[in-house]
Order: sequence, then structure tokens, then C-alpha cells
Amino acid sequence: MDIPDEADSGARRRLRGFIIHMMIYFAVMMVLLPANFIFAPDTMWSLFPLVGWGAPLALHAAWAMGLMRARWD
Repeated sequence: MDIPDEADSGARRRLRGFIIHMMIYFAVMMVLLPANFIFAPDTMWSLFPLVGWGAPLALHAAWAMGLMRARWD
């Protein structure tokens, strides 16, 4: 079964958006985690942005994979 070009381009756009989101997430976490251990090793404040941003990233992954589409069939 062939996927229409419009659906294929939409899937590629969703995947590209997710990859950009994930790259930014990991780049920011690579700065925040060492900063936490260097400047405040007694408190783990870096877990708040890690989890707080990780949850929307997981939702973005589900959307990019097409798991959040409405099924009207």
C-alpha cells in the first residue's frame, strides 16, 4: 500500500520537528547537568527541567510517530 505524497511529507515534517526538539533538549541538558554538579552539588535542581521538558518531548515523540491522530474510521 502506497502512502500519499501529502501524508508522507507531513510525516517527514513531524519527524524533522521532533528531531530538532530532541537535539535542543539534549544540548540544554548537557549544559544544565554539569552546571548543577559544579555549582550546587548538594541539590539536584537539574532534575526539574530534565523531567519537566522530558514529558512534553515524549508527547512530541508520540505525535511524530502518528500515535496521537484521531481515528474516525
